[in-house]
Amino acid sequence: MMMPCRSVPLLLVVSIAFAGCSRAPVEEVTTASAVEVEVKPAAAGTIEGRINVTGMVMPAPGAEWTIVAPEPARIAELPKAEGDRVRVGDVLVRFDIPTLSSGASARHAEVMQARARVDSTRAAVTRIAGLVERGVAAKRELEEAQRDQADAEGALARAESEAGAADTLAGRTVVSARIPGVVAKRWHNPGDIVEASASDPILRVIDPAQLQAVASVPASDLPRIVVGKAGRVVGPGDTAEEDVTVLTRPAQLDPTGSVGEVRLGFSGATRLTAGTPVQISIVTESHPNAVLIDATAVQHEGDEAFVMVVKDDKKAHRQVVSLGLTDGEQVEVLRGVATGDRVVVKGQNGLPDGADVTIAS
Repeated sequence: MMMPCRSVPLLLVVSIAFAGCSRAPVEEVTTASAVEVEVKPAAAGTIEGRINVTGMVMPAPGAEWTIVAPEPARIAELPKAEGDRVRVGDVLVRFDIPTLSSGASARHAEVMQARARVDSTRAAVTRIAGLVERGVAAKRELEEAQRDQADAEGALARAESEAGAADTLAGRTVVSARIPGVVAKRWHNPGDIVEASASDPILRVIDPAQLQAVASVPASDLPRIVVGKAGRVVGPGDTAEEDVTVLTRPAQLDPTGSVGEVRLGFSGATRLTAGTPVQISIVTESHPNAVLIDATAVQHEGDEAFVMVVKDDKKAHRQVVSLGLTDGEQVEVLRGVATGDRVVVKGQNGLPDGADVTIAS
């Protein structure tokens, strides 16, 4: 009697289970809604190719001067401090070099002796010539006197040359400014003993009105540099851009060198100072009437570049493109897009080909 009673709950459970299995499953419906995108028509315009490199602001050739001693010396006078303006002719350094002063004095003493000997030999020639005319002296004596005069005149010429050289050396004890500008650096003070070496400089003068930007351009990009092309210079901290123009490019590159020095002139007075590191953008070529689109619209898949273009059917179509120049913001399209085509510039990532879209207003 107990068995039937226990089977009732079991049958009930089975019945419930079968009843649950017999119901039809809920239908899963996928609904595809149009994707909102932003578009921008491809436009015709001019685009420039550029090379972006690092560089430094430096004085133009001939616009800087580093002063060193002509020989080991003591600095007697150094009137200019760093930042002082300099005019041509201003005394910059006065050296105390006893050997140069004494040497010049000795050479001038020799000149005086040589002149006295010339005067003496000339008088002797005159006197003996008169004796020869009267038959008192032999002609041989006159010839000997004339040779003595010639020797004396030669010695005088040599003495004067040596005195001039000594004066030139002595003149190097005073250094006067030969270019206008500013004292950019001062390494010594009066009383210092200095060496006659470039490794022991005294003053550096530069002309801030003649500054240039010097760019370090990779050797592979040098053929693209053209003298006269425009460029832009940006200083540290993204300071305001300044216009420059290519002045020179290297005529020859060291076979072991990887970069070449390109000099660019500022269009006007620059606010940058010598020694400032800068970023330099140099125009290499310009394409007018190019088909231009936003660089952000371009997507890549392997070696292939493509954009999404919205047609009149309000669908996004994948369009393979061939690209040309870019300036970072816009890119030139050589093939695949025409002027006026509506190119998706926002919402294109992951957008399938043929997807329905709505254009954001």
